[in-house]
Amino acid sequence: MELGMIGLGRMGGNMAQRLLLGGHRVVAYDPNEESVEASAKQGAVASSSLADMVAKLAPPKAVWMMVPAGQPTEDTIKALAGLLSRGDTMIDGGNANYKDSMRRASELEDQGISYLDAGTSGGIWGLKEGYSLMIGGDAEAFLRLEPVFQTLAPGPDKGYGHVGPAGSGHFVRWCTTASSTV
Repeated sequence: MELGMIGLGRMGGNMAQRLLLGGHRVVAYDPNEESVEASAKQGAVASSSLADMVAKLAPPKAVWMMVPAGQPTEDTIKALAGLLSRGDTMIDGGNANYKDSMRRASELEDQGISYLDAGTSGGIWGLKEGYSLMIGGDAEAFLRLEPVFQTLAPGPDKGYGHVGPAGSGHFVRWCTTASSTV
């Protein structure tokens, strides 16, 4: 499969590497050029901007965002919405508020773009051990991208799941984090 990856910090960079090791084609973008170069050395296709990244993907396009919650996510989604087409999918792997995820999914649905909110756990150990993925949103988009989730998870049959409609992935992730601190 093919995936655009935005945000190549420690977690996003490791996720891109795990996908590459799993045989996927990754088109990488980060505002930090050094991060893009490091990902390219591991086999990713480097891109210089969001527009360049989207142009290097074949339809239906899928883009995974690992950017900080809040305004950085809002800005990235707004920019991508103008670059993606009907049938494409955005995946938000950050720690967004589930209510924001519900709103974003609704707004993008009007454009025919699927939005999956993927609560992601695994930190820096995810590269080796795999990530726990709690995915909310469009079931068809989830099924189309399931090979990506299987590669990122600890195994093809564990560690990931479609947990419900838009907002569910980030809600479940929040609940697991909140319950571990109680």
